[in-house]
Amino acid sequence: MHRVGDLLSDKGSNIFSIAPAATVAEAVDLMAEKSVGSLLVMQEGALCGIVTERDYARKVVAGGLSTENTCVADIMTADVFTTGVEQHIDECMMLMTEKRIRHLPVVDGEQVLGLISIGDIVKAIVSDNQRAIGALDQHAD
Repeated sequence: MHRVGDLLSDKGSNIFSIAPAATVAEAVDLMAEKSVGSLLVMQEGALCGIVTERDYARKVVAGGLSTENTCVADIMTADVFTTGVEQHIDECMMLMTEKRIRHLPVVDGEQVLGLISIGDIVKAIVSDNQRAIGALDQHAD
């Protein structure tokens, strides 16, 4: 598995999203319900941002904002880094490390195809390495 498309094929392309006008309380509830650390912020099918647990902790909790009275649009990251299905997962790992982000929406033009996390990439790399070690062990015997 070397490309994002392979990773999505294995992982699936479930996308959990929320509207920018939704409250932070609604976003936190949805993240908890779906057991995810981020939500894509979508308006009329278009990606307009991402909101993460980190956004909540740093902007709402540390900033003393109200979860009921603060909109997702007020705390989301609007300049979202994205990737495509042909991107190599090693390149995604480098981007995520360099930019200190944990989630990358997978897009084809304006269409969102899925979302990958740093955990998904690490799992894929470990799996690739285990296969390579297994192949080397077979050749050594």
